[in-house]
This record gives sequence, structure tokens and C-alpha cells, in this order.
Amino acid sequence: MRSLLEPTRRAKFAPARQLANRDLAQVLRVLDTDPVASCMVAARLQEFGLDARAGTGELWSRGGPSESLCFSGANLVPLRGDQAALRAFADRAARWPRICSSVVGRQELALPLWEMLAHRWGPARELRGEQPLLALAEAPLTTPDPQVRRARPDELDRYLAAAISMFIEEVGIDPRAGDGGRGYRRRIQSLIESGRAWARFDDGEVVFKAEVGSLSRRTGQIQGVWVHPDHRGHGLGTAGTAAIASAIVASGRTASLYVNDYNRVARRAYGRVGFRQIATFATVLLD
Repeated sequence: MRSLLEPTRRAKFAPARQLANRDLAQVLRVLDTDPVASCMVAARLQEFGLDARAGTGELWSRGGPSESLCFSGANLVPLRGDQAALRAFADRAARWPRICSSVVGRQELALPLWEMLAHRWGPARELRGEQPLLALAEAPLTTPDPQVRRARPDELDRYLAAAISMFIEEVGIDPRAGDGGRGYRRRIQSLIESGRAWARFDDGEVVFKAEVGSLSRRTGQIQGVWVHPDHRGHGLGTAGTAAIASAIVASGRTASLYVNDYNRVARRAYGRVGFRQIATFATVLLD
């Protein structure tokens, strides 16, 4: 059987091509067949389309959107395709200097794609190969925390401090590295201004926070769930997540998130909210 790492004979494999706005309607129909797993990409395309000048990334296909799709931007996200399509995506990704900080997506796509890229991009900083993808389409099973609300623009600095703590704890690096935190601050500010950053403040301090990182027409993907270390073990994470999930469901969307399989505390909390696993993601974090 041919190894995934065996060099490609280009004559036998058609290359991946970059899609354009003329393909957008078909692409969105395809993504609608898997709305939870494709939320990150669908949200971008619904907002910015496929105009390369928008600077939000590229969408690739080999054989047409219904056969294969891969998003290339800050993350490399394979969405569908067989082994030949993944090989074409790997060849295209390796053609230029790497711009993505991770490879992420359905486990059955992300891990084979990374296997094809690993010898070109070097070792991963961390491989998270089992991440249950969870979804909730109905009202939460637990009572939402009534004190969890959308953060206000004037609360940016306090919210940002909590977000930085969460990022360091979860990802293992400081998001302020490189540019002094300007890019991460802009990202958090944008989430607050768009009403997608949620928090509970006790005595002016953030004790719970999370964001709706991606919001498509069908799905709201929750990310960055964090409870202040001094307040853990009291159900704030469960009730806070329920509050955000309730708002997403009330908007007519499915609430979703993915979690590391080894984070048993979080998995139990999300289970109490009512989230159920529908697929498995994998994330390869790169330096």
C-alpha cells in the first residue's frame, strides 16, 4: 500500500486550485451539509466571500467543491476530500512559506494532511489528536448563569487580562509575543464590539469568560471558556457555558464547541449543559 509520505508523482495527481467568488454559492451549499464542523470557514465566507483581496485566506479544491475543500489562512482547515485531494492540498500548502499556526479539522482529514506535511514543515509543537466536537441544538439542560452577559467596550482591559491568562493556560504560549499583544488585543476588541465576548464580573473582576469565536448562519462555535482559578469547582463554567449556548440556540443556531479528550472536567461540564459529541476534531499546533 502506498505510504502517505511517499513523494508525489505530480503527473498522476491533478493540483488543487484556488476558488473564487463565482464558486461561493456552491461552496456554501456544500458546507451546509456539515454545518457544525465547517462553522469556522462558513462564517468567514458568509462575511467576506471568496475575494482574495479581502486578505482572510484562500479556499482550495481539487475536482470541485462537492468533491474536496480546504481553507488556508491563519489555520489550515481540510473540509472534505479523499487521499488524492489531501495530497494536492499538502503540495499546494508546502509550495510557499507557511502562514498558518495550526492544522485543524475533522480528525479523519486533519491528521492525514498533517502526516503529508510533517516532513516539510518540521515537528509539531503539540498534537491534539482527539478533540470531541460537541453540539447542542435545544435549550440547555442546566440553568444558565443570569450574571453572564456580553462584555462592554469599556471593559476591554479587564476582559483582555482574563483572555491572555486563558490563552497561556490553554495554548502554552503568550499571545502578546511578537507584536507586544497588539494583534490579540484587536481580536478581543473586535469580539467585544460584535457582541460575541461573554463574561461574569464579580466585584469588577472577570471570573468567567468565553467567546463565540465563529458565528455562521447555522452554528455558533464557543471558544476560550475560562474560569478564574480562585473560583473553580463551583459550577461557574457549566452555568456560564449554558448562558452562551442558550443565546446561540435562541438565535436559531446550533451551539457548538470542541474540547481536548483529556480535559475530563470540561467534558463533564459540557455534558451537564446538554452538549453531545457528533464528530472528532484534531489540532496540530505549530511553532
